[in-house]
Amino acid sequence: MTRTRCLAVVASMAILLPATAGLSQETKSPPASAPGSSQPAASAASAPTPVYKPPIRGAPGGRIGGATRGVARDVFVLSVLAPDHTGLTAVEQPSLFWFISNPISLPLELTVMDPRQAQPLLETSLLAPQQGGIQRVRLADHGVRLEPGVAYRWFIAVVTDPGRRSRDILSGGAIERADVPEALQSRLAAARAQEKPAVYAEGGYWYDALAAISDLIDGAPGDVSLQSERQDLLKQIGLRADSQP
Repeated sequence: MTRTRCLAVVASMAILLPATAGLSQETKSPPASAPGSSQPAASAASAPTPVYKPPIRGAPGGRIGGATRGVARDVFVLSVLAPDHTGLTAVEQPSLFWFISNPISLPLELTVMDPRQAQPLLETSLLAPQQGGIQRVRLADHGVRLEPGVAYRWFIAVVTDPGRRSRDILSGGAIERADVPEALQSRLAAARAQEKPAVYAEGGYWYDALAAISDLIDGAPGDVSLQSERQDLLKQIGLRADSQP
């Protein structure tokens, strides 16, 4: 997806806050750490509930697209798990999360755009998910590094017609790498793994809060309190996990 094509598709789409169904079902792309790995298995009951406080510096131009779409047999809900402003990360190679309600047979594509460049920083095909649910892409797996202070745009596209890319079904968000204030660094250094989602969320680091709670779920996939904690976090940015679209 070239920058011109990407911007043209974005301009033609309304900004939506989808009611994303079934977010409690966990799937990942590529596969994440299996249970029994070094990731701690912890209960959310022993940790504070994350409350996301958007950064004051958060720029407009966040989540776009999403909602129920479909062609032929492929009817689905698609949404990136990003706020409606530029979300922050402290990580050079963060994870990006997105949701699709059910498996599809159509091709999927991830694009990351650097506003300073005409060509995408990353443009790659994604494996079709075996199950619907939350999907994860680690930028480290693609050799992508984010520079501080740059508001990158990223998109998940379902390609309905490879010859007419304006028909792509698209959802996108914005991400910016930002240095962590010293006070927040101190809190993170003292926090247990179970507490880090709340610390990141309160500090305004959306992508890191979502990654931290997802890491806990990877370590304890049967812990329903952790699943509920993540659903609550998603509701705070307008992604309702408890209703149908």
